[in-house]
Amino acid sequence: MDSGSTLPRRQLGWYLRDARIALNMSQEKLAALSDLSSSVMQRLEQGVPTRAKPRDLQAVCAVLEMPEEKTAAMVGLLQQAGEKSWWLEYGHLIPATFDIYVGLEASARKLTMYQPSLVPGLLQTADYARALIRAVKPMESEAEHERRVELRLKRQTIVTRKYGPVLLDVILHESALRTVVGGVEVMVAQLHHVAEIGKLPNVRIRILPFGAGAPVGDPVGQYAILEFDENSKGEAAWPPVVYLETFIGCMYLEKDDDVQRYHRVHDALQRVALDETASRSLLRQVAREFSA
Repeated sequence: MDSGSTLPRRQLGWYLRDARIALNMSQEKLAALSDLSSSVMQRLEQGVPTRAKPRDLQAVCAVLEMPEEKTAAMVGLLQQAGEKSWWLEYGHLIPATFDIYVGLEASARKLTMYQPSLVPGLLQTADYARALIRAVKPMESEAEHERRVELRLKRQTIVTRKYGPVLLDVILHESALRTVVGGVEVMVAQLHHVAEIGKLPNVRIRILPFGAGAPVGDPVGQYAILEFDENSKGEAAWPPVVYLETFIGCMYLEKDDDVQRYHRVHDALQRVALDETASRSLLRQVAREFSA
């Protein structure tokens, strides 16, 4: 029985399928051009175990016209499928500039998030995102900064699209409202933006005020719980995943006990967070304080 993680494999399948569709190519044609059987190609795209080797995958990526960096990331995903809950260290197997989380986020049905100090990417304005990106990537050119801003804003369409928008449940600590990013004017616009987007029917944004103290006793870092669509039987097509991000890397947790523990943490934070109306009021109040 395969004991490896489903996550790297299904991420690999998502990227391969997305690239193939972009080229308007059938699965059968891709398999033939890559010198693979249709069954192997199908299993790769479905994210199920296969005996495909790195050289096989490199051939697929070449047909799909993937650049060298993305090909390296695909091979890294194939090689990482042996770990149940895996730590993705930047620069190890998968290039540091390749964002695995974006593909995972794009395929999610629901995102449950907590942010203790910053506004999350899906809620950021362009100016707020730009200020963060410049701080993280000070050696990059302005053109590269703008490319990253554009990509971040493009991610936000999963929240605002007309059909099938992702369900977004966010708890922001009050610290995130008062941590100045990009200057006062940027913060005023950012806080008003969060208040407005929280009115969408698929979005729930609540603020954890300073007065709530430490609801779970231990400090809680940022996290995202990702849940996915159901299949025809009403079962989750993919198991949920907890995504944790740190300064040096990211961790993806798939074990049910780990996922349930984070759900319990989120429930504990919700019990002491402001309701949505009071949260919008606090967002606007802090914006007024910045404007004063």
